[in-house]
Amino acid sequence: MFREHLGPASKWTRGPFSQRFRKDVDASLAPAQNGASPTRTENRPRERLVWLDALRGVAALAVVFEHLLDALLPEVRRTASPWFDFGRYGVFVFFIVSGYVIPASLERRGSVREFWIGRAFRLYPLWAVAAAIGLLFALAEVFWGLPDQLSDRPWTSALAHVTMLQDLLGVPNVVNVFWTLSYEMAFYLLVTAMFVAGVHRASAGAALGFGAAALTLGIALPAYLISAAWGAGAVAGVSVLLIAGLAAVLSGRPRLRPWGAAVVAVTALALLALNSRVGAVESFSIMATMFAGTSIYRLRHRGSVHRPMDRVVVILVPALTIMAGVRLAAGWGVPPGHPRLSWGWPAAVAAAWLTFAVVLALRHRAMPRALPWLGVISYSVYLLHQLPLQVVRRLTGDPAPLSVMERAGWAGVIVTMVVVSSAVAYRYVEEPTQRLGRRFARSSRARWPEPGTAGPPARPGRAAVPAPATAGDDQDRSGRPSERPPRKVA
Repeated sequence: MFREHLGPASKWTRGPFSQRFRKDVDASLAPAQNGASPTRTENRPRERLVWLDALRGVAALAVVFEHLLDALLPEVRRTASPWFDFGRYGVFVFFIVSGYVIPASLERRGSVREFWIGRAFRLYPLWAVAAAIGLLFALAEVFWGLPDQLSDRPWTSALAHVTMLQDLLGVPNVVNVFWTLSYEMAFYLLVTAMFVAGVHRASAGAALGFGAAALTLGIALPAYLISAAWGAGAVAGVSVLLIAGLAAVLSGRPRLRPWGAAVVAVTALALLALNSRVGAVESFSIMATMFAGTSIYRLRHRGSVHRPMDRVVVILVPALTIMAGVRLAAGWGVPPGHPRLSWGWPAAVAAAWLTFAVVLALRHRAMPRALPWLGVISYSVYLLHQLPLQVVRRLTGDPAPLSVMERAGWAGVIVTMVVVSSAVAYRYVEEPTQRLGRRFARSSRARWPEPGTAGPPARPGRAAVPAPATAGDDQDRSGRPSERPPRKVA
């Protein structure tokens, strides 16, 4: 049974916050066979994987730095950004980490319903706060105004945002960083469909398929094809399909679940291929990256002997996605008028994979104390950092006349505002709502048992693969237990 230990020499193990962070968590429970009720047998401490939080911290810093460039460092924007996209680097690190932890979280739960309850309480409360503040800032024109499409079609835009698929539905983001949540949501839909269909172990094939599509097919697919054909009706139609599909999946009825899984999978694939703002090449690359993250998880816990295809994926998928970016940047075989990528995109993707590999290799080493803590509050940092930036940009205007010391001072103000607001949001929004979500998940399990799980029973003598601790699942970001037993899946 795999566990990560921080080790007595780690600086992260000292201090009052770290003691709270490292509380023994989640008593390990005897895994149940599919459809059976698990029973408690023994207690084993389960700790958060600090190296994953350190990666989240690195990613959050990169995204904040990307958005600092326009506010304070336009010279860096002009010279460095064409060759390295700091924002894409950060979000691709986030995508690899999500791929590593999310499918394992679903499999550990053994319940699609509990997975979606956890995701809803994890994502939506802080998202709603950020959306409300972002909307107020836009209406007040603190720095950016409200896009015309949002004001012209407020109800359609609101519905698209509630699905979190607005970037795949032709609707501008009320807060620009919301765009990545659309691809996270598409990934959740695909993972759910695979789990219900019993093919959730086929992440290697999914990763290779998306990677190959990014390199070959993506360049030929149009953007916003569905929105252009259906207009505002696309948002309503997709919303109906997702509600119907997820309702069937969450119903627990064996006859309905496969149909619901097919509906959500086809809908997600159609949006990624035909209606993505960033284009099919990047959409497919994101999905390939996330499923490759899942392959890394399986490879680490099953080993290359049991998972030879995952070993191939870990090598091929980064190469395929980087080559897809290089092709689009160089213009090789690109149709006339097709949007091009900058060379900074493939460089950022390569750096994201390199960063993940280095941190994974050094996972037993002591991490700088600030990085795991930033990883703990990274969701708040990611969603909220643009708001203080808007205030500062309103105050400073054009940064060109500012001296180096003035720019450094304003950078310190921005970072302080981002860190403080994110820590407060984590403490008073994220933590309480995640606890509420865990209570609701336990209550729903007791009141409406979900009959069975996807996939065949595990082979005799083979234990369920442990999943890494991830925020909003069986632990909160401080490492406290949820007291929810894992369920065994194939």
